[in-house]
Amino acid sequence: MLRICFLVIFLSIYGFGWAQESKGDSIKTPIDSIANDSIEDYYIRFEGDSILMSSIELEEVYIFGELDFASREDKLRYYILRRKTLKVYPYAKLAAERLVELNDSLKHIKKRRHQRRYTRKVQKYIEGEFSEELKKLTRTEGQILVKLIHRQTGTTAFDLVKDLRNGWRAFWYNTTASLFKISLKEEFRPVEVHEDYLIEDILQRAFAANRLERQKSVLDYDYAQLSNKWKNGPPGTRN
Repeated sequence: MLRICFLVIFLSIYGFGWAQESKGDSIKTPIDSIANDSIEDYYIRFEGDSILMSSIELEEVYIFGELDFASREDKLRYYILRRKTLKVYPYAKLAAERLVELNDSLKHIKKRRHQRRYTRKVQKYIEGEFSEELKKLTRTEGQILVKLIHRQTGTTAFDLVKDLRNGWRAFWYNTTASLFKISLKEEFRPVEVHEDYLIEDILQRAFAANRLERQKSVLDYDYAQLSNKWKNGPPGTRN
């Protein structure tokens, strides 16, 4: 029953965005010319672009320290958490992408009955493609997925079901999940919760190693500040 619950949640999010192809792939081009040889003030122009720029915006780069664990048990818990996080993150990333596509799609579907017909058709297709994979999630993987959905969308799984389906179904999904100690209302809070910080640390290391495709969180927090805060572990375990 729990796995069916998570399947319906994911289909609710993923299904609405089907049939939308990604657009706007960026093309990196080499620097075409330097317009001014002055050391103090110079501009650059990229090939195919007529606008001169005085600087190039670079992506953030994190320098990771070695993983340090207080005990063998802490090390084991971290690696178990890493395995589960890497497994479910792609689903959360897909949910965020489909949510964006949903908003774009519904702008072009004016009539309510046409929207319902569209979503039923999409869900039938998605169910056949992903149902078996989602049914295999364990309880802990399901709870991590709930947190990551909030990380990627800024909305809890409960509210997503409520908005995309209806409040009554969201209530029963949450009640069913609570029997297995899972809350669909769970939020991703790496500033307050140490395990959530560990999940963020796992993701950032995986992004840097190209093990996962990076997708920025919509939540407001800074990984560098988090690392500094939690460097000695959660309160009560610090020396």
